[in-house]
Formats: sequence, C-alpha cells, structure tokens
Amino acid sequence: MQTPQAGDAAALLQAGDAAALLQEAAARAAAFDLAGAAELLKDAASRGHADAPIAALYIRGLIDAREAFREGGSPGSLASVRDAIASLQAIAKGRSGPAEIARLTLQAAAAAAQSERDEMGLYLATAIEMETLQRMAGLPGAPLVSAAEVAGDFWLQVHRYEDARRAYMDAAARVGSTLRILSGLARAARRLDDVPAACAGYRRLLEAWGARTDEPPAIAEARAYVVSCAP
Repeated sequence: MQTPQAGDAAALLQAGDAAALLQEAAARAAAFDLAGAAELLKDAASRGHADAPIAALYIRGLIDAREAFREGGSPGSLASVRDAIASLQAIAKGRSGPAEIARLTLQAAAAAAQSERDEMGLYLATAIEMETLQRMAGLPGAPLVSAAEVAGDFWLQVHRYEDARRAYMDAAARVGSTLRILSGLARAARRLDDVPAACAGYRRLLEAWGARTDEPPAIAEARAYVVSCAP
C-alpha cells in the first residue's frame, strides 16, 4: 500500500472519515512514518473512533520514548511516556487486550530509554506472550505496530544485536515479514558485521518497498548500503 501524501491526508480530514484516518495511519506506521501515523490517529480520536485513543497513546509513546533515549532517558524526558502508560492502564483496567499490550510495550520502551535491559526484556516477554494469546484467539494485539516487531527495535537500541536478530526472526514467524522486520534484520546483521546477511536483508527490503518514490531513512540506509555489496 502506498503511503498517503499530504493531499490525501487533507482529503481524509475534510471528509471526516475516522475509519479511513485509522487505516491510513496503519499504512504510514508500516512504512516507517510513525510521526505521520500519530497525527492521523490524533485526528481519528477527536472524531470519535473507538480504537484510535489507544493507538494514538501507543504510537506517540513509542516516538517519545525514542526521543527520551536520545536525551539520556532522564525522568523529565520520559514524562509524556509515563503519562501515556498511566492512561493506557486506566483504559485496560487490568484486562488483556490492545491497551494492556500497549502499556506493557511502552513500559519496555521506557526501560530501553534508560538502557535497563533486564527490565525491558521482562516487559517485552509479557507483552509478546499476551499478544500471542490474543492473536491465537482471533483478537487484536498492539495497535498498528506489534509488540513482537518493536522488541527487535528495542534490542537494537540497547546494542544487543544477537538478541535483536532473534527478536526480528521471532516476529517474522508471528506476524510475517513486514517492512519494519526486514529493515531490522538487515540492521542487526550489519551491526554484527554479517555482510552477506546484511546485503541480502537490505535487498529484500528494497524489493518489498518497490517503486515508491518516498525515501524514509530506513530505505535511504538500505540503498546506500547495497551500493557496497557484491553483485
């Protein structure tokens, strides 16, 4: 699915179609544009879509946790993430489901921002287990971006590259080879100095990306890297 352009999003906003906004937010998240997805989710929530508030808290929380990591994971930098966790906890009320999985995943994100690897791993394991049970029952897991997918991102963030590769492989078995997973596998291989796997991984990512004209950082990285790969 093509990532929507600015004009497409404007048309959706004018139409006031909250369901379409949520669908396009999912497409943006799948194509590495979490910030764009967060804006659409915010609008969908304001228009009364029942699923949008949980998704909006979760995606915004993932973005803010990553930014907090860049700032050293200080309590102040994580304030908005903690607020999102509290809001999701109030929504979940201790029940299994997307809100609780999102809460657990954001707890892991906050731990990752502070490089608390053991704590991060415990939250991730619980979130992925709950998400797996949900999917087995035909119910949704974390909104837009699965807990299984972001697990690899967190392990990469804390420089545990073998753990990241295993997490992405596990995620692929659970949810399929999404663009995020393909990118993650290639990045993990690169950091492990596994050049053949990195070359193959980045090529698979570019093949999956296809002829789209936009170039998020993950795709730019892939294109730059494959230049150095053997034919």
